[in-house]
Amino acid sequence: MATAGSLGVIIPPSIPFVTYGVVTGVSIGSLFIAGIIPGLVIGLCLMGYAFFYAKIHGEDRKKISEKVRSLRSGGFLSLFRESFWALLTPVIILGGIYSGIVTPTEAAAVSVFYALLVCLFIYKSLTIREMGTVLRDTVKSYAPIVVLLSLAIVFGRVLSLLQAPVALRDFILSNFAGNKYIFLIALNVILLVLGMFMDVGPAIAILAPMMLASATALGVDPIHLGIIMVVNLAIGMATPPFGVDLFVAAPLVNEQVMKVGIKAIPFIIAFIVALFFITFIPQMSLLFL
Repeated sequence: MATAGSLGVIIPPSIPFVTYGVVTGVSIGSLFIAGIIPGLVIGLCLMGYAFFYAKIHGEDRKKISEKVRSLRSGGFLSLFRESFWALLTPVIILGGIYSGIVTPTEAAAVSVFYALLVCLFIYKSLTIREMGTVLRDTVKSYAPIVVLLSLAIVFGRVLSLLQAPVALRDFILSNFAGNKYIFLIALNVILLVLGMFMDVGPAIAILAPMMLASATALGVDPIHLGIIMVVNLAIGMATPPFGVDLFVAAPLVNEQVMKVGIKAIPFIIAFIVALFFITFIPQMSLLFL
């Protein structure tokens, strides 16, 4: 679950894609579309390892059967009715964006108000009294990100005035001899290491404007570059020792973070296998564009 949680920033809607689009000027809607197939490929790789592990080590068939019976006892229509309003959320977000009714930014606002109404009046998992606490926690969580994003945009403008992206592009072109594949391998290694220590948003805000000029000069599509960056940094979210997903998952199972991290390593390898295909088969990201 800790490793699969990283899919949340790849399959749209995705805040890192919004961040990448804001700091580079790339279409956020196109990034959302481009993230669909890579997200599915990563999911299939994780499922493949899970299937392999279950075949080798066995399964708790009794527990699985009990769960299946409890789900089937209510019937499909009952389950569908219970989940209908939650399932409608991605339909509203993606349908609104792809149909042109709303922009990605507007879709984010619409989804928040929709989720709020569903939680308050349909599922009743949230009360009016709890709203103050929720809003306060939201401000605490996202205010630093907004400030950092603002500073990153200013930092990017300063780098542009200093011609830093051009200097970096010339350095990469001269050292990699114009070889796109060597550049992509080096980029993946750097991002995988950085992802272990940096949050996805700040890393993209700082690195994306600098890497964009070099990547486009070597023939890497800006949208494909965005997918590569987000997938790499998403792996870092579940990678020991500082993966944020591990710190969320470990308390849920009452285990130490490093123990969960060690168990996550085979899934991370499956994630990296998917990254290899995503990096060197750009059509996976650009098929629907």
